[in-house]
Amino acid sequence: MPLPHSPPPDWTTRDAGWCLRTNRWCERGPVFALFACISRLGDGVSWYLLMAALIVADGWHGLHASVHMAATGVIALTLYRSLKRHTRRPRPFAADARIRAWVAPLDEYSFPSGHTLHAVAFSSVAVWHYPALAWLLVPFASAVAASRVVLGLHYPSDVLAAVAIGGVLAGLSILGGPALVAAVIG
Repeated sequence: MPLPHSPPPDWTTRDAGWCLRTNRWCERGPVFALFACISRLGDGVSWYLLMAALIVADGWHGLHASVHMAATGVIALTLYRSLKRHTRRPRPFAADARIRAWVAPLDEYSFPSGHTLHAVAFSSVAVWHYPALAWLLVPFASAVAASRVVLGLHYPSDVLAAVAIGGVLAGLSILGGPALVAAVIG
């Protein structure tokens, strides 16, 4: 007689399990320091510095790229805030006492990861304008995404959804980018 199979855990159980496992990595001081630093850099300052550097390094084309990134960022922020307001998914550390928030969250809700959404959108637009930046921006955006789960602030599904949303937003922005930039700076 075959043994009955237990049903596979649902995706929310797996999501929380991954979050719990990676969150424990921060108990090692250097891992915490690395991911906390990456997360902090993903707060926005690095993107503003990149936009300024593009203008200084490449003049008018850098200005066009920076305006394109900024406009995409405004749309991303609006979309991200709307999604958070409507989904109201609790953060992992709020839903499971075993998960620790290793840094303070910027807002109350988990879905989607704003850091990841912005990292993907900004990186994609920047790489579209400057393909040579891919070697720097792709690993950085990936590290920002990973940091959000490791630090206990997001579930993997929050991050994966943000990658998809940021990618679609960047794609649409790239398709409409020349018109968008022309409308802003002529």
